[in-house]
Amino acid sequence: MSADDQQFLDLLSSLPNQIRRYSGDVADYIDKAVEQAADNVRDSLSSTPWLPDYVRPKPPSKPPPVAIVPMTSFERVQDWVVRHKVLSGVIVCAVGYVTYRTVRKSKLLRKSRRAKRARNGGRLEVVVIAGSPALPLTKSLSLDMERRGFVVYIVCSTIEDELAVQNLSRSDIKALSIDITDPPSAGASIERFASYLQTPHAAVPRTRPNYLTLTSVILIPSLNYQTSPIATIPPSNFAGLFNTHLLHPILTIQSFLPLLTSRITPPQSSHGESQPPTPTTPRVLVFTPSIISSINPPFHAPEATVCSALSAFTEVLTAELRPLAIPVTHMQLGTFDFAGFTPTTRSGPHNPGLLPPAETLQWPEAARHTYGRNYVSQSESAISAGRIRGLRGSSLRELHNAVFDVVDGSEKSDVVRVGLGAGLYGFVGRWAPRSLVSWMMGIRRVDELSTWEGGSLYNGSGSERSRSTSGSESGEAGEFIEVAKGDESGINVWKET
Repeated sequence: MSADDQQFLDLLSSLPNQIRRYSGDVADYIDKAVEQAADNVRDSLSSTPWLPDYVRPKPPSKPPPVAIVPMTSFERVQDWVVRHKVLSGVIVCAVGYVTYRTVRKSKLLRKSRRAKRARNGGRLEVVVIAGSPALPLTKSLSLDMERRGFVVYIVCSTIEDELAVQNLSRSDIKALSIDITDPPSAGASIERFASYLQTPHAAVPRTRPNYLTLTSVILIPSLNYQTSPIATIPPSNFAGLFNTHLLHPILTIQSFLPLLTSRITPPQSSHGESQPPTPTTPRVLVFTPSIISSINPPFHAPEATVCSALSAFTEVLTAELRPLAIPVTHMQLGTFDFAGFTPTTRSGPHNPGLLPPAETLQWPEAARHTYGRNYVSQSESAISAGRIRGLRGSSLRELHNAVFDVVDGSEKSDVVRVGLGAGLYGFVGRWAPRSLVSWMMGIRRVDELSTWEGGSLYNGSGSERSRSTSGSESGEAGEFIEVAKGDESGINVWKET
């Protein structure tokens, strides 16, 4: 049998199936048509009035009406959540975080923060604050720690500092005289302080004496920094800045390290004295401002440099003292309201920007031309001088509570950010592009620069340039930058004001 015959037989064998399918479709269509026609006839006859009742067919039953029930509020919310899953997740996370922060803050506010006391009411815990007594932060923190029951010692290096401590008029806020610049003298002062802790003391006469325990050492460097272009800062200013703001805090911690790393064990108590307390490990707190050092804006080289160096020093100190079980906490400060500790000054009318700030008038002409416009724009930005303009800052109570939580051990983080803007600018500094931060502060490109006119652009008049040239020829200036001497006939931009 040929292939054509086989193909013909296959076609004949498939015909019954196709005929059966088509006949079934036709039958179904006819059944539906007949059923629909029967329903129409039955409906028509049931509504005909001239037919007798026994002949008239009953009308077909109609389906019950569908009642439209409005959606409840819960169902509408549920439907919206189903249609916006991503947005709903973001809202849930945000609400959960805000709720957590609110509950935690309210719980911390209700916490009782008091230092331990002896049975007779005497004070037992000592806090050492290494900071200038003239700083508002040192004043507020020492008064708060004294109010909570601590014996506060403020490190003083001059007679003026001791007088400032005495002016606080608090019997439990005392001056601790330590000359950091003289290591032998500083070591002797630490020895006397350790002996003082090993001797029992009576809070009031005719009471049982108690031993004092060093609880923490709080380091508060100076928070005031110069804002100026790097080109206009004299080298002597940099040297003085690093000496007072960076080297002095480092030497202070270095002087206290022997006291921190050794257990102060009082001698065996005699009759009538209270038993010496169990030796505890003191804590170290290092304060630094965090807004400027987080974003490193232009014209803030002194603060950015010093705070970054102190942060690195604190990290190294933490790594060295962690094996000794001595906690070190870096307190990164935002903006606070020091209204009660600083004199209020009535500000004049706002400078619309036509006149530069007073400090720019002391710059050479070339420096004003190069940096003046951007410096004025930065000075009028929202975070000029490290403060958030238009906002008063966080309450000092928030700082005091955070410090106490670190001292009593309830806060165990190595880095604690407290104050308005501390967390926000830390996030901006880590993730925001530097160019975007500078642009938001008003920094713009400078297209027109001054022309080099022989020697430094920052030299003064022609006579000053001639004196500079003659000085260089005579070998007095040489290849080094000359810092202005006692006379005021400076020969370059490095003129101290």
